[in-house]
Amino acid sequence: MNKTSLPKQFALDLSHTPKASLENYLPGKDLALISTLQDLSKSWQLQPSKTLSNPLNQRWIYWWGPEGSGRSHLLEAVGNAAAQAGIAHFSLRPQEPTSWVRLEEKLTSLVSSDTPSVITVDDVDVLDDRLVGALFRILNAVQAGKAIHIFMAGKAAPAALELREDLRTRLAWGLVFQTDLLDDDAKIQALEQAAQARGLVLSPDVLPWLLSRFYRDMPNLMALIAALDAYSLETKRAVTLPLVRELLQPK
Repeated sequence: MNKTSLPKQFALDLSHTPKASLENYLPGKDLALISTLQDLSKSWQLQPSKTLSNPLNQRWIYWWGPEGSGRSHLLEAVGNAAAQAGIAHFSLRPQEPTSWVRLEEKLTSLVSSDTPSVITVDDVDVLDDRLVGALFRILNAVQAGKAIHIFMAGKAAPAALELREDLRTRLAWGLVFQTDLLDDDAKIQALEQAAQARGLVLSPDVLPWLLSRFYRDMPNLMALIAALDAYSLETKRAVTLPLVRELLQPK
């Protein structure tokens, strides 16, 4: 059966999308990872301006898994937790090379500081040679510093990444976790939570039908929840199966 994609002509209203947090992440089998991150975020709230006594392997965390397994959500959630605690956060992605340059300009002061700071690095597996070199230098700075935390994510375990050997080795110096795709029951639970966060009531048959007809990865499914919310408000109708079919009907 062909899967249905979200109609391109429908403009998504994402203004009410809840921020990514550790609380609205459904861990599935990733309980050890989410527990570690929650403990760290709580410590930031308690001691936001003091040197934290975490060893390097609790300031240096890499997780990996397939697309749709929540890798980027967790990085964004960590960044939001840092911001909530008043901690400087530097978000690095391959698509934004200037952010790497800005961070490297501040590394010397971060290394010598007793104040915690947080670096998040997404899509480690697709870094080009220039950014691989930058990440290598950043990791050396994290090791030399007292309070820099770095959280990284990619599609494969460190040893399986197509990166230079010394960087693969360093990625594994800290804690390493795997993120898993959710099964159908967990997906339904996550989608129900996302709908509830929006104040959106779904009829019981909507989510099972979506899982059988719509793309099954969580980013697409979460985007559809946002679209249903906006379409329900626009049409002033409850989210029932007829409304979902109407939204997804090609135009």
